Amino acid sequence: MSDVFDLSNPVPTSSSPSVSSAKPETILDRLKANLSKKVERPLQRIEVPERPSVSVQFDPNITQQQLKAWRKQAGEGTSKDGIDAAKFSLIVVSQTCRGIFLDDEQVYSEEGAPLTFASPEIKAWLDADTPTRAVVALFGVEPHVQAACVAILDAAGFGDSVDTVEDPLKDS
Repeated sequence: MSDVFDLSNPVPTSSSPSVSSAKPETILDRLKANLSKKVERPLQRIEVPERPSVSVQFDPNITQQQLKAWRKQAGEGTSKDGIDAAKFSLIVVSQTCRGIFLDDEQVYSEEGAPLTFASPEIKAWLDADTPTRAVVALFGVEPHVQAACVAILDAAGFGDSVDTVEDPLKDS
């Protein structure tokens, strides 16, 4: 009887691609992968209470630099009376707006850009010369603007609490 060898299915060796020579993933590798992902909060929508079917989309990813600049624009450090809370709210709402929706459908300009408080169409329709005046005109009631500001800052994480985690290696 002769020996017949089937070479179409070779036995894997350490140099063949079917044998994995990769090191198993370590906790250090997993942490590196986790830290390489950008932390970003999703866009949020807020309904305009006095305008049924209208909502405004906001970006809650606010940096400390942005917040500091907005507070300064609202009078912090520049006015003897301090920060103007109403003006601060208007700035936050106007600066974080990323879109306006009607009946859950985002509205775009004729050029295809999402409408915001800075859009010429919105300012014209609301008879407003600035984005902040457009905010007041759209919301209609200043307390609703301030409530929207609080909702945006909460969505950004400024109202979050951070819990401590018990150390499992600490002696009880």
